[in-house]
Amino acid sequence: MAHILMVLTSHSELGDTGKKTGFWLEEFAAPYYVFKDAGAEVTLASPQGGQPPLDPKSDAPDAQTDATRRFKGDAAAQAHLASTLKLSEVNAAQFDAVFYPGGHGPLWDLAYDTQSIALIEATLAAGKPLAAVRHAPGVLRGVKAADGTPLVRGKNVTGFTNGEEAAAGLTDVVPFLVENMLMSHGGLYTKQADWQPHVVTDGLLITGQNPASSEPAAQALLKALG
Repeated sequence: MAHILMVLTSHSELGDTGKKTGFWLEEFAAPYYVFKDAGAEVTLASPQGGQPPLDPKSDAPDAQTDATRRFKGDAAAQAHLASTLKLSEVNAAQFDAVFYPGGHGPLWDLAYDTQSIALIEATLAAGKPLAAVRHAPGVLRGVKAADGTPLVRGKNVTGFTNGEEAAAGLTDVVPFLVENMLMSHGGLYTKQADWQPHVVTDGLLITGQNPASSEPAAQALLKALG
């Protein structure tokens, strides 16, 4: 049975706007059920542990999907999410694969988190697949390849587009734009039209563009696990 680690943000403040952010519900729920339905064991972690903050916009009626509705009726999954491990307690060697859901939160904490960076480097160095969706490719910002260059340099990647961020009205709020960061670090960035599913697999690294890409990215991770 595959053992998959999902890493969520602990960051809840949307810059200095006074609004809340966190993880995006669909980007957690859809992959969670892809993994569970495939018989995988899922462990959840976040920098601070406990209940990760939910982006309130992802809980709005127009953001609901089959997966979010299933989660709403799943007391066991809710309890699981409320008790994430601290990243500092997680041993990368215990997992077969790692998945990072998006939401704006990771841009503030996971992108700069030394434990997250070390986890990603250890996972890939051990020949295990890793996937990140929407804003979560931002967590690759500080990750280095074995030779000390940026991990994404020369790799085919995607992530939330500048156009999608502009549509969200947060271009000037986020610490950095995912598309720009991936390109400035030497990533071979591609995208589809805004809000269309787009998943890129390059070796062990799997990235998804937006919420519509979360379920296919999770399926790509399972495929990479064989």
